[in-house]
Amino acid sequence: MGYKVFDVGLYWPTIFKDVATYVRECDTCQSTGNISARNEMPQRNIQFCEIFDVWGVDFMGPFHSSKGNKYILVAVDYVSKWAEAQALQTNDARVVVKFLKHYFLDLEYPRR
Repeated sequence: MGYKVFDVGLYWPTIFKDVATYVRECDTCQSTGNISARNEMPQRNIQFCEIFDVWGVDFMGPFHSSKGNKYILVAVDYVSKWAEAQALQTNDARVVVKFLKHYFLDLEYPRR
C-alpha cells in the first residue's frame, strides 16, 4: 500500500508505520481478511503529453459564401486547448497541407 506513494515520487518517512496503524484500527480492513495479488487493481502508467503533441484538425461547413469562403478549417491542440481557424474556399487536402505548413513554420516543427 505504501509503495504506491513512493512510485509517484513522494517522500513520507513514517509511511509504513502509519499504514500499519491505519489498517490495524480500520474495521473494514480487519473484516476483509487477507488480500492477495489477484485482488489488487492493475497499475497503468499515465501517458505524458507535452504541449502541441496531440492535434485535432477538422473542417466546418459548407456555409453561405462570405468573400468566396465556404469552409472553416479548425486545428486544436488537445493539451493546451489552443485553437487556430481559417476561412477557406474549398475543403481539400491541399489547403490543409498549406495551412499546417504555414502554421508550423510560425511555431516550430514538431519534435518527432
